[in-house]
Amino acid sequence: MARKLLLEHAQVEGINTYEVYRKNGGYRSVEKALKTMSPDEVVEEVKKSGLRGRGGAGFPTGMKWSFLAKPEGVPRYLVCNADESEPGTFKDRYLMEKIPHLLIEGMITSSYALGANTSYIYIRGEYSWILFILERAIAEAYKAGWLGKNILGSGYDLDLHVNIGGGAYICGEETALIESLEGKRGNPRIKPPFPAVKGLWQSPTVVNNVETIAAVVPIVNDGGDEYAKIGIGKSTGTKLISASGNINKPGVYEIEMNITVEEFIYSDQWCGGIKNGKKLKACVPGGSSVPILPHFLVCKTAAGEDRMMTYESLSDGGFATGSMLGSGGFIVYDETQCIVRNTWNFARFYAHESCGQCSPCREGTGWMEKVLHRMENGAGKMSDIDLLNDVAKKIEGNTICPLGDAAAWPVSAAIRHFREEFEWHVNEPRACLERNYGLIGEKVAATL
Repeated sequence: MARKLLLEHAQVEGINTYEVYRKNGGYRSVEKALKTMSPDEVVEEVKKSGLRGRGGAGFPTGMKWSFLAKPEGVPRYLVCNADESEPGTFKDRYLMEKIPHLLIEGMITSSYALGANTSYIYIRGEYSWILFILERAIAEAYKAGWLGKNILGSGYDLDLHVNIGGGAYICGEETALIESLEGKRGNPRIKPPFPAVKGLWQSPTVVNNVETIAAVVPIVNDGGDEYAKIGIGKSTGTKLISASGNINKPGVYEIEMNITVEEFIYSDQWCGGIKNGKKLKACVPGGSSVPILPHFLVCKTAAGEDRMMTYESLSDGGFATGSMLGSGGFIVYDETQCIVRNTWNFARFYAHESCGQCSPCREGTGWMEKVLHRMENGAGKMSDIDLLNDVAKKIEGNTICPLGDAAAWPVSAAIRHFREEFEWHVNEPRACLERNYGLIGEKVAATL
């Protein structure tokens, strides 16, 4: 049975309340940190753990914390990025719904390590019901003395606030999130300076994902070295995976990063195999912004080795033959799914969510969406395939934030691995419309 560090008590009745959470070992990391450790020692344990950011980038958390500037007389801030808007990703929502005190405990311990006396949870605008769950849990933590002045008589003070976003995907980018938290339009900032030097209200700031902050709790409780023993290489600890698509058991799973992708898809412990006995066609392993993998590269690398559920193995071979673990939004497609339609759906999302600040993204995402739309609707040209590739290349690497890359990568990868399907849409528009829309006879002719 796989070890669970974050979701161990997720099914315990009443675990969302302070009383039950405390009875099940809650807030031990705060006690340990504030009573027996210095802030630097907490940071050191996180470094030892090898914990990497669970929001998508996978940057070492301890290293990110060590970059935080500490000028005298200037406040520091910790901001939790709960703006979970990546299509295919819903694990942070699950964690906040089920065990809100785990996030709050992680916020307290992490804030202490960073020397932050005011911290924020920035939650996705569409998660309005979770706002009330978190506010109730925070009120319980204040009442029990875990927040406020002189916590546990340590002399450490911390106030924790929840801010709800405006429903914009771009606010998942940390500088856009900071802008929004300050009450401005959520446009990404040009870097440098980085948030660690000038972040929230031009003060040193660390922005971490919900799962990342929650993982600090078991790291402090058990020690960084113990956490680092789980997983493979630089992919240490456990990872929450949002599994969806054509599988028998969609849901949120906590895995140790030492299992194969094949095991994750087909084991009854996890996804339970492809639904309705269909064959695997493709997989997006890390949310909509990562490259899609065809069936022959999902479970095996280009070298024929087992592909593992790790940062390194999923990216093996670069984007030519690999992808990314990303935010853990694991979407599985069976043999009946249309890759062009799926790519168009992603492109629609990115065109809608572009903030419009950078010309390549503002114009390019809309262009790709229009080309894919006409291709999916029986009006595509063979030259459109290379046009899509060309537009994607002109977006990638030419924008202030990674949204441009996130829009370009799925399109480029889909054409790279499924070009014959794009060509089929051009050569067989009648069959395409019949398959995708159920149109027959005169209705097809009218559409064409």
